[in-house]
Amino acid sequence: MPDVSNAARHDDYDTEHLRGLLRSVRSIALVGASANPARPSWIVTKYLLERGYDVIPVNPGLAGQELLGRRVVGRLSELGRPVDMVEIFRNSEAAGPLVDEALALDPLPKVIWMQLGVRNDAAAAKAEARGITVVMNRCPKIEYGRLSGEIGWTGVNSRILSAKRPKLAARGFQKLTIEKR
Repeated sequence: MPDVSNAARHDDYDTEHLRGLLRSVRSIALVGASANPARPSWIVTKYLLERGYDVIPVNPGLAGQELLGRRVVGRLSELGRPVDMVEIFRNSEAAGPLVDEALALDPLPKVIWMQLGVRNDAAAAKAEARGITVVMNRCPKIEYGRLSGEIGWTGVNSRILSAKRPKLAARGFQKLTIEKR
């Protein structure tokens, strides 16, 4: 049975803790990647690639194919190189065996991140016992957008609703960063 005090830590994450994780991670194995552009995992993969992360899609049904210019592997054991983070885009029950797969990697990832709606306290405790930082029930795309101000400048999460367009520093699409200003 998981330690309840340990589990409670995963109910709320400090903003600077999440910023630090997203700044320290460069390579991400995204388990549950989809080739369907309407699926959240495809959108998150594309977003993270556009922000400079080295994303390796993991999906047994797409293994050997290309997704957004990246070769898809079938399992974590097929990565062929170290990754900083394993992002789990599967359900809570599947997270347990996926964490076990991540714990078999050498070297271990620094972070295991479970997507929105995905929480497995027993798996998190196992990973944390091996020194891995775990984030559950959060989306790195949403967190990056929130921390960079991309979400806030559109009125979401800013407590200010406005019909005014944001003033951009340059013409065209502006990508914001999580680096402190």
